[in-house]
Amino acid sequence: MNMTLAADVAVLDELEQVVGAARLLTSKADREYFAMDVYGAGETPIAVALPETVAEVQSIVRVAARRKIAIVTRGGAASYTASHLPSTRNSLIIDTSRLNRILEINERDMYVTVEAGVTWNALREALSKKKLRTPFWGPFSGFASTVGGGASQNAASLGSGAYGISADSILGFEVVLANGEVLRTGSHAIENGKPFYRWYGPDLTGLFCGDSGALGIKVTITLRLIPEPEVFGAASFGFETFEAMAAGLAAVARSNVASDNFGLDPKLQQGQMGEVTVKDAIASAIRVARASRNPLEAAARLASMAAAGKRFLSGWAYSTHFTVEGVSKAEIRSKLAVVRRAVKGYGRETANTIPTVIRAAPFVPLNVMIGPRGERWAPQHGVMPFSAVSEFHSRITRLYAANAERMKRERVTNGAMFMTLGTHAFLYEPVFYWEDELTAYHRRYLSAEFIGQLPKYPENLNGRRLVAELREQIREIFSAVGSIHFQIGKCYPYMKGRQGEAAQALRAIKQQLDPNNLMNPGALGL
Repeated sequence: MNMTLAADVAVLDELEQVVGAARLLTSKADREYFAMDVYGAGETPIAVALPETVAEVQSIVRVAARRKIAIVTRGGAASYTASHLPSTRNSLIIDTSRLNRILEINERDMYVTVEAGVTWNALREALSKKKLRTPFWGPFSGFASTVGGGASQNAASLGSGAYGISADSILGFEVVLANGEVLRTGSHAIENGKPFYRWYGPDLTGLFCGDSGALGIKVTITLRLIPEPEVFGAASFGFETFEAMAAGLAAVARSNVASDNFGLDPKLQQGQMGEVTVKDAIASAIRVARASRNPLEAAARLASMAAAGKRFLSGWAYSTHFTVEGVSKAEIRSKLAVVRRAVKGYGRETANTIPTVIRAAPFVPLNVMIGPRGERWAPQHGVMPFSAVSEFHSRITRLYAANAERMKRERVTNGAMFMTLGTHAFLYEPVFYWEDELTAYHRRYLSAEFIGQLPKYPENLNGRRLVAELREQIREIFSAVGSIHFQIGKCYPYMKGRQGEAAQALRAIKQQLDPNNLMNPGALGL
């Protein structure tokens, strides 16, 4: 037996003593699958551990630290930026799916503490029974995405119009560091402290928001609570041009009344949203009815959807969709009036079917990780000030035009989704679709029934290379207009061009918390 194999066997024996044989995955198929994400694959790790307690996480980390083995944490695995992909074979993946307990719902002090593997959907269902909610309440992928993953990646979507991103709702963490010790942040870090408040001197909580697991393993997360809004309303608008759509989104954002918002370009509007079957429509109608407060409200919403049919998807190049929340119908009418005034002059109101259905069923199985006709799918995004949007759009439009013939030849198409965050930021998400064979990740993550209904494509290496090339050029355009990113992982150039003092401080923090660079090496470019 060679020395390397002997060392691996010894490590596996130690890990098995911590989690048991059933929760230590060592088969080649498992190790390769867990080292994949939506877009790519990393190095195959030594093993995958599935701890069920914080103490087990600590023990796993201590084993890895003694053996100088890198640790990568995996949440819902819906990333597309290599965040949970090992950068070295001498790695161990910690899958947090068994850390799935809601530890405390404190209705008096208005906070909730969960383990990292709790999904946003599970959290929403538990809180809804008590008529409570977190301000930011999840990304659209929240059926599978976890609170820990959202904290590590900085997630945006539901609630982002009014309350910002996931980090804006987080009060504190318990983090397992590279030496196996637990660090607490916020008011939970003081003697006799409860995790009810984030700010007490320098903010340690913020260090671990969006860190892609490079600084430690988040094992518990505490978020603040608000009453679940009693009433909601929705409005949708159509636009002839991107410029009008972007101006309408920004105008509504500045008015500070919309809780949720997003915009769609022609590809997504007629592609993903356009693939609506009778079965989908019936299921959506049932969800809308269940989400309504009473039979009359349900009837009114269903009648409006029926009258609109599929017309909400046609007639306009771009569309935007808004949700407002409040405690009374009068407040909803007032807020919708503000939305309509803000959009006036840019677009025209259309049927509000899309935001109504999404409000009724915000989290669905992640079938959208492939295209509506079975294509591979790869998004990316940038967050920029409103003043930079026009320049970015002009540059990316020229990039697509310059590569139009190549994209057509290699069967690559593009789309985009848009969103505003609070009153001051615009999220632009370019998306590529290309005809190519699905990976082992897709075939295992998605149901066989769903995949079986879709066309199948042969391997398309040229298409993959073109998508990779275009994604790199888009990252450069994002950088040129001063964009920032969520879900940094190992994809976005976080340290490139960073101001010297800021870079030095970040490296010093990494060195202090993880001196041997064992926590997700390569993440954040650290």
